[in-house]
Amino acid sequence: MLVQRSADILSSEITSESAYLNRRQLMGAAGSLALGAMLSSCAEADSTGKPETSGSSHAGALDYSSAEKQSQSGFYTDEAKTPYKDITAYNNFYEFGTDKSDPRKYADKMVVDPWSITIEGEVSKPGTYTLEDILKPHDLEERIYRLRCVEAWSMVIPWVGLPLSDLIKQFEPTSRAKYVSFETLYRPEEMRGQRSRLSTISWPYTEGLRMDEAMHPLSFLAVGLYGKLMPNQNGAPIRLVIPWKYGFKSIKSIVKIRFTEQLPSTSWNKLAPKEYGFYSNVNPSVDHPRWSQASERRLPSSLLNPRRIKTLPFNGYANQVAGLYKGMDLRRYF
Repeated sequence: MLVQRSADILSSEITSESAYLNRRQLMGAAGSLALGAMLSSCAEADSTGKPETSGSSHAGALDYSSAEKQSQSGFYTDEAKTPYKDITAYNNFYEFGTDKSDPRKYADKMVVDPWSITIEGEVSKPGTYTLEDILKPHDLEERIYRLRCVEAWSMVIPWVGLPLSDLIKQFEPTSRAKYVSFETLYRPEEMRGQRSRLSTISWPYTEGLRMDEAMHPLSFLAVGLYGKLMPNQNGAPIRLVIPWKYGFKSIKSIVKIRFTEQLPSTSWNKLAPKEYGFYSNVNPSVDHPRWSQASERRLPSSLLNPRRIKTLPFNGYANQVAGLYKGMDLRRYF
């Protein structure tokens, strides 16, 4: 497994020695042997900053020489990373409840091993595949992305995973595939929000992308964060990360991927089409009907230190993705 990261990121910022040992124990307890082996082969750095591997024969040397290139590509940002405790404690995952603390409280009920994903629609290799078989052909890598919620708060997260385009190529979509849709796990017995009478979402949760968006180099499937297995509340065992779109587009706990010729329906767009468009690109000049999108609150924050910052078009990834929408009215196609 090759894990790339920029040279200015110290190992103490990513994983301490105690956390690393806990990670190894976690992977053993999870029973996800193939995925655990992939993540455990992440290269670590000692206190001098020199890379050393964890001992796996599959571990690759850290490619520090490509740091500038990776930064320009958008794969990394040198902004301060959001602490692990905040990333895992403040979440929107309505399958477990509407409060930000609900996912951490209740997501441990979700069984993530074994896990399989169904591939269907306009594709040459449909079927249901185990997560291990899906990941086996791929090297995992680290990407440090901004995450911007439609509610105007944001984080900076070091994800571990693979480019979405690599997985798409694996299953060979046909020429009729113009869109790709995703579906979240539906298990009301494990996901209390799905059985709530107060829920307004039609389960299971669905999202979608245009095929050129899905194939863009920034589109990412994450299986971990901060060098650890993905926590349940953050979308274990595999989730989408589309950094230039509002966070609800980055669907969690994926169990189905479908390739379609027609625009797929998506959960929030069905619920409130005037508030949540299909594209949902981060756009500070287009306000949500109930609040401004011109700025955001960077977590962690407080009343005394709100950490309010200016929101950038496409969440700061305009250089990489604006060309996807050339000629489109981004106020109409929001």
